[in-house]
Amino acid sequence: GIDVIITDHHEQGESIPKACAVINPKQIGCTYGEELSGVGVAYKFAQALYRSMSQNESELDQHLDLVALGTSADIVPLVGENRIFTKFGLKQISRTTKPGLKSLTFVSGLMGKDISTGQVVFILAPRINALGRLGDAGEAVRLLSTRDERVASEIARKLDSENKRRKEIDRATLQDAMDQMYEVADLENDKAIILAGEGWHQGVIGIVASRLVEKYHLPTVMISITNGVGKGSARSIPGFHLCEALKKCEDLLIKYGGHKYAAGLSIKQENVEEFRKRFLSVSDVSLTSEDILPKLNIDGEIELSSINDELVQSIDNFSPFGPQNTRPVFLTRNCEVVGRPYTVGRNHLRIKIRKGTAIFDVIGYGFGDMVKHISSEGCLVDVVYVVEYNTYNNITKIQIRLKDIKPTVSTLSTGLG
Repeated sequence: GIDVIITDHHEQGESIPKACAVINPKQIGCTYGEELSGVGVAYKFAQALYRSMSQNESELDQHLDLVALGTSADIVPLVGENRIFTKFGLKQISRTTKPGLKSLTFVSGLMGKDISTGQVVFILAPRINALGRLGDAGEAVRLLSTRDERVASEIARKLDSENKRRKEIDRATLQDAMDQMYEVADLENDKAIILAGEGWHQGVIGIVASRLVEKYHLPTVMISITNGVGKGSARSIPGFHLCEALKKCEDLLIKYGGHKYAAGLSIKQENVEEFRKRFLSVSDVSLTSEDILPKLNIDGEIELSSINDELVQSIDNFSPFGPQNTRPVFLTRNCEVVGRPYTVGRNHLRIKIRKGTAIFDVIGYGFGDMVKHISSEGCLVDVVYVVEYNTYNNITKIQIRLKDIKPTVSTLSTGLG
């Protein structure tokens, strides 16, 4: 006897649940046009409620911090309303009065700092998701809704602890998946990766699928099997629509849902091998050899001498950055390596480069293996990068963050891969 209103932002399935109303900008017949996040749809619904009751909509602005948090974490295009919500909401996170957000930024080492979309995606959101992935997602709701500072602090510390445990499970599952992949996959010819494992934690397989997509640039499905039933998470690349691919396999699935780049599914264990064959066949027809080559879009070729505060501040005016509104990527050729490159942390590259009188520190996350190719001082390299401010020990300076690097070749005709 309870009236139900559903808000959603995923691709519409074959059937829509019965409800008083279903609010989803992606449902057939909706002309709204904005690709909102889940929290974005909820926020627009709240605005409509306020408007219908002749209430002051600006009262909702106090919750833009939560809207920005969800919009950034949902990896939706940061254009239109999404960008507006996020731009103003990120500013609120750093000065939020909500006990839950304050405690979360504190345990994350971001208390009082300006927050970027990257910090939401890689630092804050994983902590919120950790309990949902490994235990009770209701705790995350309590964190963000409580008005009790003590309760918020306790939950935030628990989230932080669970996130560390989640990382350990991530690493173990990723290693297990890669070991299996080398046994069952044909990386020379396959245009997708489909892996299934007994006992893989359902809360981390989506993260592991994303890691495999980053490494191999192939659509990836990870399936965790328990008691004869598999639950899977899938991640994709540009040019391959996951939901459309899964629709061609739906007779083998219990259910599925999601959108273009991310989806979930459930499947009987006895159908997994046939699903693997079918999905590989679909990907082989849908993707060309060029589609599965990683592509790096370069916005412009500049000299190191062009990099200064004026440039970085001009770029930052276009923030927040995210899908469809990415930070500009630059190319500079013939840079001289100064000193000896070295690795830090988990396989990150640290080097210093010079061209003319301009000299900059460079960080390359995940580029540690390149040390052996650029190990000699004075060697020349071509670098693709973004420029940004980095603050360390309360000192802020311009940093070059690598997107690609390779030794300069004499012809310069092959470009960067």
